Amino acid sequence: MDFALTDRQLQVQSLARQFAQEEVVPIARQMDEEGRMPPELVRRMGELGLLGGPLPPEYGGAGWDHLSLALAYEELGRADSSVRGFMTVHTSLVSLALLTWGDEDQKTSYLPRLARGELVGCYCLTEPNAGSDAAALETLAKLDGNEYLLDGEKIWITNGMRADLAIVFATQDPAARHGGICAFFVQTDTPGLRREKMPGRELGHRAADHARLMFEDCRVPDSALLGKPGEGFQVAMSALDNGRLGVAAGALGVAQACLDACVEFARTRRQFGKKIGEFGMIQATIADMAAEAEAARMLVYRAAWLKDQGRPATRETSMAKLYATEAAVRAAGQAVLLHGGRGYSNEYPVERYYRDIKGLQIYEGTSHIQRIVIARDVLRREGA
Repeated sequence: MDFALTDRQLQVQSLARQFAQEEVVPIARQMDEEGRMPPELVRRMGELGLLGGPLPPEYGGAGWDHLSLALAYEELGRADSSVRGFMTVHTSLVSLALLTWGDEDQKTSYLPRLARGELVGCYCLTEPNAGSDAAALETLAKLDGNEYLLDGEKIWITNGMRADLAIVFATQDPAARHGGICAFFVQTDTPGLRREKMPGRELGHRAADHARLMFEDCRVPDSALLGKPGEGFQVAMSALDNGRLGVAAGALGVAQACLDACVEFARTRRQFGKKIGEFGMIQATIADMAAEAEAARMLVYRAAWLKDQGRPATRETSMAKLYATEAAVRAAGQAVLLHGGRGYSNEYPVERYYRDIKGLQIYEGTSHIQRIVIARDVLRREGA
């Protein structure tokens, strides 16, 4: 087994790491406190080729493989989860879904502009009564001649307030569940679509943009369909497969950031006349953190590698997402504890890691949902 990264993968990793450490880390605390991500940061990601990396060159991308994309997400997650979350939604959930399911007109019209960051995308699946049970959508799509009328509500839509384009999931027949769902590519300035910021203040990912989108007789042409009528559930699940890998890689980045912070603190903080890194309990904590981060890394990289081989990877992606997020939750908890009072303040970034990682247990399917996906696949495959 060859675990070495290729020269191209190393280049992508280096590009993402340099951007994350030099341009994101210095403003991460400010973004968290202000609850906003500067538009120039998005433009910079487009200029560097991060947003369009996995797209083919003919659509403005660089043709990255899935492992390269995971490496980029890992580096962004290591710096700031809000920035990583923005890119995962924009690139994995929107651009890659459009690449897979869009017709040529849709792809040539939108993908190059998404790659450059001229347009921002969002993914509209979650509703007040439909989250983990995606087949329970209540947003309706009614065919009217050669147009569809969309009526309903979406919540917790990342990038929702700043997005120019939205992939919207709606059903023609709620009783048909999976079979009634359609996917639409909707411009957010379409009449009948209103947006507002989600109420309250988030626990983490505070620089992210979370919105409520309301559709009231929102009229879109049938050319806005992504895939065929009734294929919306397949569109949603294939996009979530890509998004879950992004969340897993981002969680790996958080785990690594926690480890980095603890190692630095253990080398410099002194108590009882010596560096705390000399105490056995601190060493045990760091050892466990390092082992779990490396285990998460292997799961994430393997899921990406399977995708690059064209092999089924839904089970392995869910495993990576489940383990990496749970390991990062443990790492963040231990990082705050190891930093003591300093970890309880945003003077040190471990406080932000602790808040941010809870969201990654939820996004793109909670840890409970990942266990269901894994168990069903294990029982089906192993029992065959």
